Amino acid sequence: MTDISTETRSVVIEREFPFPSEKIWRALTQPHLIQEWLMKSDFKPVADHRFRFNADWGSVDCKVLEVEPNRTLSYSWDAYGLESTVTWTLTPTGTGTHLRMEQAGFRPDQRQAFGGARSGWTQFLANLEQVLARTE
Repeated sequence: MTDISTETRSVVIEREFPFPSEKIWRALTQPHLIQEWLMKSDFKPVADHRFRFNADWGSVDCKVLEVEPNRTLSYSWDAYGLESTVTWTLTPTGTGTHLRMEQAGFRPDQRQAFGGARSGWTQFLANLEQVLARTE
């Protein structure tokens, strides 16, 4: 029998971008670009680096878990009782890059956080698309 209390949910958003993975990688890993589409941070693409995202509503404590340049980036995302993991996966396509973002670890009692993340990441990725369109 499955213990429902230990099951978690994930927010997954996938997008196709007409840009090479290297360009998207820069937007995911350079603090001045991250600030334009997500939040201010002291991010560095180095395993075990601890950093913080800062916004008007508060902050998110994070730690880099995995870095595979132009392919995979994963970090913990801990804020307001939510302990989750954000994983970015970049896959080159014939016309650009397929980007997959997954935030995993939402407990059943975290419905509000799950809904907020779903709408928040949708907006963040729209912002990312705008940053990519105007940067080199």
